[in-house]
Amino acid sequence: MKKICVIGLGYIGLPTASVFARAGYEVLGVDVNQKVVDSLNEGKVTIEEVNLPELVKEVVAKGNLKASVSPEKADVFIIAVPTPIHEDHRANVDYVEEATKSILPYLEKGNIVIVESTIPPRTMDDLVAPILKEGGFDPYNDIYVAHCPERVLPGRILIELIENTRIVGGLTPEAAKKAGDVYRAVITGDVVETEAVTAEMSKLMENTFRDVNIALANELAKISARLGVNAHDVIKLANKHPRVNIHLPGPGVGGHCLAVDPYFIVEKAPEESPLIAESRRINNSMPDFVVEQVKRLTAELDHPVVAVAGLTYKGNIDDIRESPAMEIAHMLLDNKRYDVRITDPHVSEDQVHFNLQSFSDAISGANVLVVLVDHDEFKQIDQQELIEKMATPVVFDTRNCTGIDNPGITLYRIGDLKKLTAIQQG
Repeated sequence: MKKICVIGLGYIGLPTASVFARAGYEVLGVDVNQKVVDSLNEGKVTIEEVNLPELVKEVVAKGNLKASVSPEKADVFIIAVPTPIHEDHRANVDYVEEATKSILPYLEKGNIVIVESTIPPRTMDDLVAPILKEGGFDPYNDIYVAHCPERVLPGRILIELIENTRIVGGLTPEAAKKAGDVYRAVITGDVVETEAVTAEMSKLMENTFRDVNIALANELAKISARLGVNAHDVIKLANKHPRVNIHLPGPGVGGHCLAVDPYFIVEKAPEESPLIAESRRINNSMPDFVVEQVKRLTAELDHPVVAVAGLTYKGNIDDIRESPAMEIAHMLLDNKRYDVRITDPHVSEDQVHFNLQSFSDAISGANVLVVLVDHDEFKQIDQQELIEKMATPVVFDTRNCTGIDNPGITLYRIGDLKKLTAIQQG
């Protein structure tokens, strides 16, 4: 293995390309976005990820990593393009299809083709393999074809790419072995070989398990709001049982994995997956629940000022894909009753196409601060500043992250709304 071609230079493809380049391989990164290609060739990145800018600068300077809008001949082709969902929640595998077709002119017998993109079950057998066959290659004999789903956490990608166990599912056992050896050359974690469809399902079930658990916590938060119970106390006590591990409630589920992957299973087996589908519905309902609480908190005000803190789907990253915080922000902005000020230190206005303010400006004169993301900046809020600048120092913490304990601030949490329930019932 001498040269690796990585198709897609997003949150997974670029770190993957960089890790192989750091290990000494000649790596070509391919992306349809000329801006991404030009930035990479200058040693710069267009996404936020811990230590990635320094690594990219290093491997580009060494000549181990370059970028292009077109593939080239290589020993290994890694496809790491997005797989979004259509409005009806069916998987959009157009990018995987296009990426697979794009490498056909450069493929040779004996090459290794790996799809890292998260895909519905049987995509390798029913989509990728036929494309390769139509291109003149026997995907079971001429080339080694495998699925190796990414399993990393934004903010820790460069660490987890190396340390995490990799699941490699081949169209044949030989393909699994060959693809597995690609990763064994650069990672310290285990490499487990299996069939392609099993690898596809394993990735989907990892995220579906978490989505279902979060849905349980979010349903508990709704029940607790109705009954005047502190869900956080309930979870803390329930989790003292040695075989119970309930997650924490929040404003919804976002990102390209948890908010998307369960639909890939439902699409293929709808009658057999009612629990998975209902969990998706519950988690998708949380932005409405959050907005309803904002309405309750500001019911006595004619034109309340609402400060929104955070737009990404999780803390300390710039990724807004499928973010419930983005949905909540748009819902509040669409309601002309509110004067909405939005702040996020990790997001640029180019990403969201509406005005962003500094935290200090956002809270000035605000009636309620809604914390939607657990950025470190919001975990360390200056509580005295809230008291001095907000018109009414009320905080709705949907991430249970602020640690506010100043008696001059009224704090509500998404799982602890009993004070609000008591006021309205009284």
